[in-house]
Amino acid sequence: MTGTDTAMTEIRDLLLSRIRDVPDYPTPGVLFKDITPLLADPAAFAALTGALADLCARTGATKVVGLEARGFILGAPAALRAGLGFIPVRKAGKLPGATLSQSYDLEYGSAEIEVHAEDLAAGDRVMVIDDVLATGGTAEASLRLIRRAGAEVAGVAVLMELGFLGGRERLVPALDGAPLEALLTV
Repeated sequence: MTGTDTAMTEIRDLLLSRIRDVPDYPTPGVLFKDITPLLADPAAFAALTGALADLCARTGATKVVGLEARGFILGAPAALRAGLGFIPVRKAGKLPGATLSQSYDLEYGSAEIEVHAEDLAAGDRVMVIDDVLATGGTAEASLRLIRRAGAEVAGVAVLMELGFLGGRERLVPALDGAPLEALLTV
């Protein structure tokens, strides 16, 4: 094991130790992974931010997109630490001015996300950051939105992947060879 592997294992152990399991939330039978204790711990939050910033650097990202809402909490400090611009991708109707939008299907209906039209352009390499990869619907829509804006996808980075929900498999075609990095997989 290299020094980098050891350091990453230590970071993963720290992050995992700060995520609280909440049984039966939001509904009976669900084990919710609460990241608020991680965010409240400055050492853990700094380790997370550093790991995400390193992923941005490794992929040659020039901008970071954070997905509403917890992707803002993780993406903005990672972008700042990496010396990159941060762009929020919001639910429809939340951004003033000209926007690009992308709809996507949910289990029971559809949703839509938006970005300011002028925030992404040709030549941008965009890292998408979010807290959790579950079914992959929002992440997939964000990749389509980024490409429609003329930018390139540098990759997707998440704190935690819920592997049993199949989001990674759903994203493979939309990633088109760009990496998907999950710091933790549960």
